Amino acid sequence: MITGERSGTTTETNGQQNTRITWRVPVVFQTNLPVLGDNPVYVAKQIEAASGGAIGLRLYEPGEVVPAFSVTDAVRDNKVEAGYTWLGYDQGKIPASALLGAVPFSMEPWEYSAWWYEAGGRELGEALYAPHNMHLLYCGMTGPETAGWFRKRIETLEDVKGLKIRFAGIGGKVIEQLGASVTMLPGGEIFPALEKGAIDASEFALPVVDQTLGFDRIAKFNYYPGWHQPFTASHLVINKRHWDAISNADQALIETACTAGVTRNLARSEGLQGAVMAAFPEKGVSAEVLPTEILRELEAVTERVLAEEAAADADFAKILESQRQFRAEYANWKSKAYLPRDF
Repeated sequence: MITGERSGTTTETNGQQNTRITWRVPVVFQTNLPVLGDNPVYVAKQIEAASGGAIGLRLYEPGEVVPAFSVTDAVRDNKVEAGYTWLGYDQGKIPASALLGAVPFSMEPWEYSAWWYEAGGRELGEALYAPHNMHLLYCGMTGPETAGWFRKRIETLEDVKGLKIRFAGIGGKVIEQLGASVTMLPGGEIFPALEKGAIDASEFALPVVDQTLGFDRIAKFNYYPGWHQPFTASHLVINKRHWDAISNADQALIETACTAGVTRNLARSEGLQGAVMAAFPEKGVSAEVLPTEILRELEAVTERVLAEEAAADADFAKILESQRQFRAEYANWKSKAYLPRDF
């Protein structure tokens, strides 16, 4: 836990005549998890160091002060000053939020960053959350998740029907349309559910994260690619009253630390997976690649789900169109500038 002496947006002087700001920040992922959980710890330490101890984030584990999926509710209602979360968990309350966390068959991590920083994504995200009394800072990014951990091989999408599976975000709606029984569980509750047979399969994160949680001890078929989450963006959400109360310099420092968090988080997420996967054989885990025909079917269902969501919510339609316009423009560069993946 990164702590300060008190909670709230305060201004007081210490021995160095520095302003002291301490925010309570519940996190959605437990901080002992590599990549997903340790990034807010990194960001908090950077803020503390760069401010000379003048700004502190007091991190709270999931469920310690608010339930894991209620982080933004607590920030909105001023029960805490800020929170670190994956915005896809808000889709039941703010449908378009799902597009800010992950989009199936969509952007790769650096594409999302380009859209956020250079193509209007930030402005759209801020506008989406401002009516809910929150300010957004893009603060973390990881590479693609796995497509899930299963007890049995998936030969066709018929094998998904009737499965009890933990799934989140837009991908969860896709799997649901294919006949699976989808449930949402925080990370810490997934292994017990698998162990007890309450669920048959689960997606959650990257191999290094999923292994830490013990999925590989029960579900031996780990599928790729992560079609449902080719990127996973995390955000620091701040109560607007507390954000507006601090100086421009303090705002810039916090935002700079979050930008560093994005860069460091992606590097760490990419750097740790190879060694984990290399050890799969000795653990009896089989890394399986979904056939192209299954991916095409999943893509078709995804398009249907996205169309339904866009028709039902104007903000969803607006953000989706922005992302698609950017991808269409970017595709000309991407297809020509980078070596093919088999080189």
